Amino acid sequence: MDPLSDVLSLLRITEYQSSTLTAGGDWALHFPGHGGIKFSAVVRGSHWLIVEGAAPVHLREGDCFLLTRSQAFTVSSDAEPDATMDPAGFAIQIADDELAWRCGGEDVVLVGGRFAFAGAPANALIGALPPIVHVEKWAPQAAVLRYSLERFTAELQGRQPGSARVMEHLANLMLVEVLRIHLDMMGGNGVGWFYALSDKKLAQVISAIHSDPSHNWSVDELAGLAGISRSVFAARFKKVVGTPPMDYLMRWRMLVAGDKLLNTSDHIASIAFSVGYESESAFSTAFKRVMKVSPREYQRGTCPLVHFPFD
Repeated sequence: MDPLSDVLSLLRITEYQSSTLTAGGDWALHFPGHGGIKFSAVVRGSHWLIVEGAAPVHLREGDCFLLTRSQAFTVSSDAEPDATMDPAGFAIQIADDELAWRCGGEDVVLVGGRFAFAGAPANALIGALPPIVHVEKWAPQAAVLRYSLERFTAELQGRQPGSARVMEHLANLMLVEVLRIHLDMMGGNGVGWFYALSDKKLAQVISAIHSDPSHNWSVDELAGLAGISRSVFAARFKKVVGTPPMDYLMRWRMLVAGDKLLNTSDHIASIAFSVGYESESAFSTAFKRVMKVSPREYQRGTCPLVHFPFD
């Protein structure tokens, strides 16, 4: 698999929710922090999206957007609303995992979904994105996102056999499309493992690390894969990825190990060997340094907020 697919394969979705919003006239709804990530598509009309710390975004019919942080946000008919309203007064609980807001008309119609992911792999992906990703109607991926949101809502409402699996695939599909768009927009100008994927030489190295985390990689060997000198490679990797190659290797190993601790019955010693450690004690020391808890604590469900690459 490619590096992005490797990270996506470790994601575990813990919560789904679909939503619709209709509004008319002058309106502004202020929503509290939502947790997880939120996708929405503008089915009709246009509106403004306001998130603290970012410039207001004007969304038009056919556009899609993604909110990646647990930040409060406002959707409004105006870029600078005089006042905002509590959405609770307009909410209709259609089902446990389906909400609707009806705010004075149908000039604007939004459909959306919220997904919560567990563990450090989710932080690895979400941490690579800005608070708002705006996908305009003309972007090829917008059609895929709108279709996926519609299918997601239909699966929630229909509750057919296999719905949970279908919704997981749809959520991952939407994530991939948004990540691709953002990577194209950044043009390799960001810092982090995600942006290194647009650098052909570094992408080869990251792919090799992800494919074989148990290998006894060295900086010299990785530089050879990139086809550049050791010193140039080490400096380039740290500048683009934000962390030295061996540090990145260790942290990827811990993400893989964390997934096995939570989702397999493998013994800790076996997991340690599978990610390149010859002793359980050496692995446990490295794991606690990166993940902030011991392997056994993590196995019991203690999953702290860890960023990737790490500070």
